[in-house]
Amino acid sequence: MGSGWAIAVHGGAGVDPNLPKERQEEAKQLLTRCLNLGISALRSSVSAIDVVELVVRELESDPLFNSGRGSALTAKGTVEMEASIMDGPERRCGAVSGITTVKNPISLARLGVEMVDNDYFITEDNVGMLKLAKEANSILFDYRIPIGGLESCSSVVENPLLQMNGLPISVYAPETVGCVVVDSQGRCAAATSTGGLMNKMTGRIGDSPLIGAGTYACDLCGVSCTGEGEAIIRGTLARDVAALMEYKGLGLQEAVDYVIGKRLDGGKAGLIAVSNRGEVACGFNSVGMFRGCATEDGFMEVGIWE
Repeated sequence: MGSGWAIAVHGGAGVDPNLPKERQEEAKQLLTRCLNLGISALRSSVSAIDVVELVVRELESDPLFNSGRGSALTAKGTVEMEASIMDGPERRCGAVSGITTVKNPISLARLGVEMVDNDYFITEDNVGMLKLAKEANSILFDYRIPIGGLESCSSVVENPLLQMNGLPISVYAPETVGCVVVDSQGRCAAATSTGGLMNKMTGRIGDSPLIGAGTYACDLCGVSCTGEGEAIIRGTLARDVAALMEYKGLGLQEAVDYVIGKRLDGGKAGLIAVSNRGEVACGFNSVGMFRGCATEDGFMEVGIWE
């Protein structure tokens, strides 16, 4: 089934056209380093799912892009990260959101954690409290949540001096990272990780931890998306690429082009994809997308603009 491995990485769509040249070079160097890391793993017959995790860990660990170290800050000035990962052959997947202390969210997404029945969370005390509340026909509020402080948040982004990685925020478009891989056995996998929107409301969930929106992999392909989360979620963008291949019989690049052209409803986004036939594709309708891709037959490309 497989006709050679292929890999693609992205560091986000929607690049500021005025991005300084040296920063463009830094981004290309990081993408190249991550591609080469993935390529050498693939040459050593590492499985697709292991390769996407390995590459995204590297992207999370470097502060250049918005994931892991270097993540965008919430309105409260904290970091809340999200990530998802999916293995094509059995469509096994994992996702995390609201992560504040885990060094590599992508590895937590893959790991999975101990599961318990819902009963585990229910205590006798709270069963009693609920009974009392129902008898009194009232709802018990938790008054420990501070009410103040909200009005001070909105002014943060307007501050021209606010910088991220040494650059004014207007220049730095906080974005997502991702990796898609098909190994020489034809197994596809995808992984996506992000710090989310700058100045986002605490608890906001974007497309990155949503299977079928930001990340999707099946026996046909692996897809990772980046861009306006709401548009990606509404269009179930990553899954739609697979669906077009599965139900309409489109080729990989055809499916990618269709989804970018017809499924974004005016939103701006981009995606990278691989097929089980060793093909790689990318597409975006934003100004640019930090991206790189390589295939077993020697093709390699790293770019930002069209």
